Amino acid sequence: MSIPIETVRHVAALARLHVDEATLPALTEQLSNILNLVNQLNELDTQDVVPMSHAVDMPTPERPDIVVNTQRKEALLANAPDVAQGHFQVPKIIE
Repeated sequence: MSIPIETVRHVAALARLHVDEATLPALTEQLSNILNLVNQLNELDTQDVVPMSHAVDMPTPERPDIVVNTQRKEALLANAPDVAQGHFQVPKIIE
C-alpha cells in the first residue's frame, strides 16, 4: 500500500508535527511499509485464536488478606508538619 505525500503532510499537521520537506519521501516510505505489515497481519486467520490479556500465561500474584490491628497513629503523625488533637492540621482553603 502506497501513501501519498499529501496524506503524510496532513497526518503530520493533525499531530502537530513539523516535518521537513526533505524527510517527507523517507517518512512516506516508512509509513507505507508499516501499513503493509499491518495488512499482512490482517490476512491471518484468527478465528480459532483465544484472546489473551498477557503474552505469558501466569496467575495474578495475590497476598493473603490479613487484617492487622496495629497502633501506628503516632508513627504516621510524627512526619506531619502540623498536628492538632491527634489529626493532620491543614491550612483552611475555603472561607
